[in-house]
Formats: sequence, structure tokens, C-alpha cells
Amino acid sequence: MSSIAKELRKYDKADFCELPFCHTVEGEAMGGIINYGNDKVGPRAKEYICKTAEEVLNLPSIDFTKGRIAEVLKACRKLRNEGENVVLEISGPFTILNVLMDARYVFKIFKKQPEEMQKIFDKFQSEILRFIEEGQKSGANLISFADSSGGVNILGPKMAEETVERFTYPLLKKAEQLINEDTLLLLCPKTTFALLGTDKASLYDIELSKPMKYGEGCIEIIGKTKIAGQMCIKNINYQLTEGKIKGIKLI
Repeated sequence: MSSIAKELRKYDKADFCELPFCHTVEGEAMGGIINYGNDKVGPRAKEYICKTAEEVLNLPSIDFTKGRIAEVLKACRKLRNEGENVVLEISGPFTILNVLMDARYVFKIFKKQPEEMQKIFDKFQSEILRFIEEGQKSGANLISFADSSGGVNILGPKMAEETVERFTYPLLKKAEQLINEDTLLLLCPKTTFALLGTDKASLYDIELSKPMKYGEGCIEIIGKTKIAGQMCIKNINYQLTEGKIKGIKLI
């Protein structure tokens, strides 16, 4: 896994390696059944294992010592020992649920059982914070958080706003305290804009040593801020021509 990550970094001419290679790792570690795909289609849910909130809440906590998630952490450690910068990509609740449950049941719980949905949010918050902590222990110096299945284009404005209030903001406030000075938390811009739109965060400029690529800038500001995320981490070659990058301040 570490060798592949390094070769991909070279191919992309990136400044860091990225792990894992898909967004099914957390769901699988909680019991999800995964179709690992082929050379044309990536990993995805093979079959759903939950239909109710109770079934989701009864899923086991993640064991970071076994399975693919353990291999991801081992690869992080190996790459850091080899002098690589490493981005650990962590998924949000709707992306994890996408592995475990048909979306129609997720929306039903959200709308009809808000208290149960809050319990699911709390469960996933705990697991994500544990993953961040394990990632730091394994040397990942950049933690990327995204929830591709939980954007406003999918949830709609009302559910998206509720998600910020009930999950995203509380999670990030705790993550901000958890991450150390050697780690940068990178947010998907969809998450950043959701925070800005609900008045939960603001942006501020951080001066760089010179104009540089976005990926380089993210590495340079480790220790200068805890959270960034003005654009997708995939835009590694975007040029910050003014020699500035945006930090995120949670309100």
C-alpha cells in the first residue's frame, strides 16, 4: 500500500502521499460488506447490512489493529519514516452510511427520528475522532475530512444546515483540540462553505514564504494554523500566486 501511494504521488507530481485509496474503509471496519471493484470501478458497498437506526447503533466500534484500516495506518507510518508527507483521508457520516445503509433509510431516520439520528451522529463522531487520533500516532501530518455523500446538493439546504449544527461543527471543535502542532486538518471546500454559510467559521489569510502550489502551501502552514480548506486537496497544482493561503477559524 505504501509503495502504491508513493508511486501515485510521483505520477501526480504531488507534495504528499494520500491514503486510503477509497472511502469505504471506515464503513468496512464497522462491519460493512465491500465489493473491492476492478480496474474500471472502485470499491463500493456489496450489500447493505442495516435498515434501522438501531442496527447502525449496534455496529461495533472500529478495531484499528486489524483489516484494511490497520494496513492504512501501517502504510502511513512507513511513509512518514521514509520522509514522506502523508494525507490521511477521513470520511464523514453520510459517506460512511453509504456503505452500510440504503440512502432512503438514512433520509427517513433523519426526518422521522431526529433523536436516533443524533445518536448515530454521536457514534460516528466518536469513531472519526478516534481515527484522527490513530492517524496522528501513525505519523500522518495532514488529515483530510470530506463527506461527498453529505453535500447540500444531496441533502438539500435544510438537512445540510442541520448537519452542520448537529454534527460537523461539534466534530471539528473537538478535532481542533485533538490535533497537535505537527498536524493540519484539511476540509473539503463543501464542508468549509457549509460552515461559512451557517456562520460557524471565518477565513483569514496566512502569508507564505513565496508564491507556490496549493499542496506545497498546505505543508508550509503546518504549525501555523490547525484548519485549512479553501479548495479541494486534489487541486494540488493550483498556484497561490499572491503567496497567501486561507486558514479557517471556527467561531
